[in-house]
Amino acid sequence: MDHPQQPTSDTGATAGARGRPRAAVVVTGTEVLTGRVADANGPWLAEALRDVGADIGVVLVVGDRPDDLHRALRFLAADHDLVITSGGLGPTADDLTAEVVADFQGRAPAYDDALERRITARVEELSRHRGWRRDPEATATAVRKQAMVPTGAHVLEPVGTAPGLVVPPAEGRDGPPVLVLPGPPPELQAMWDDALTAPLVLAAIGGAGALRQDTIRLYGTPESELAATLRAHDDDLAGLEITTCLTRDGELEIVTRRSEGDPAQSAAYDALLTAVRHDFADTLLSDDGRTIDALVADALLDAGATIGLAESCTAGMVAARLADRPGSSAYLLGGFVTYADEVKHAQLGVPTELLATVGAVSAEVARAMADGARTRLGTTLGVGVTGVAGPGGGTATKPVGLVHVCVTGSGRVLSAELRLGGSRDRIRHRTTVEALHLVRRHLAGEGEEA
Repeated sequence: MDHPQQPTSDTGATAGARGRPRAAVVVTGTEVLTGRVADANGPWLAEALRDVGADIGVVLVVGDRPDDLHRALRFLAADHDLVITSGGLGPTADDLTAEVVADFQGRAPAYDDALERRITARVEELSRHRGWRRDPEATATAVRKQAMVPTGAHVLEPVGTAPGLVVPPAEGRDGPPVLVLPGPPPELQAMWDDALTAPLVLAAIGGAGALRQDTIRLYGTPESELAATLRAHDDDLAGLEITTCLTRDGELEIVTRRSEGDPAQSAAYDALLTAVRHDFADTLLSDDGRTIDALVADALLDAGATIGLAESCTAGMVAARLADRPGSSAYLLGGFVTYADEVKHAQLGVPTELLATVGAVSAEVARAMADGARTRLGTTLGVGVTGVAGPGGGTATKPVGLVHVCVTGSGRVLSAELRLGGSRDRIRHRTTVEALHLVRRHLAGEGEEA
């Protein structure tokens, strides 16, 4: 069973990581808490903090409830050097982050008339560009709310309409500063460089040097096998932070973090790489972080090959994955979505006799589709995908989850019969991934003579 992006094992913090500044993030918003909006700020901030050498300790999501945010701040302030909040800085009644942080840090909010003028100018500029219709009284009330700043806070200039804040604890209080950032990801990201120049932020997390992160990807290795290798080399890996993660694409990621320029940690990483290459040579997908998408794109470019697709149950998903890469027009010439048998025949030249004899979901039709796409588009390679994605349409001999994929070209043919479980979405997604892997293997020279 897949657990997308969930850590499945962890060697824990290392000696090299201990002593680094630690930061925590509180993402606010009931829309994020309930899943209506996916959190983009927590992961982005984790990477941004790594770039400046800070460890991410915790990312919490809380709704638009002042008591919940206050409790989160109290919990995180106990063992972090910097607490970052995102969201809750807008003009509406439920945007209370600045007020709650001010109260938590023991600093009374105060009106900043110069900031109000700058926010007003920003609102007017945005209104002109976006065609907003504004009520002057409502706008003035909203702007005044956003110009209330905790006493002693460092103001970060607004990117949208909300300023950011760096709020220290009041004199006589212990605790870290709280960096208050807006919720919209483009605004938060655009404000980050400004935040890093704030003296309190620099004092809290600056100076440690960047953490290097590397990713090794395996495909087809059980987590238990990897765990055994890690245990066997435990002494050699001391000082290296290792996290493993089984992704939605079925890859087993090995993510390491280490201090740049630390000889002991570099040696530990080299030992890990040697062990993985030795124990999992047949399932090592990449040891340089490249994804299957990047590997296929690079292989197509290196071979000077082009590709055409004929998809039934995936309905263009394989083509879409290939097209997501910049420069994909160099190798992706086109594709066909052919659900109906008559379209398979008319557009790809799949013989009606073949469809009548073996059925659309068959190895023979997948190959005919691949050949048809390659012939019609004049490409080096052709890919055919046909299957039963469900939830209905399956039979005793061709159940839901049965998929045939075929890659033809360069005098070789490589095919696979898949038996997939789960939802329609899962079956279509895994079929897409398996098709990419089949293309990768074909480009590596696998397959029978056509």
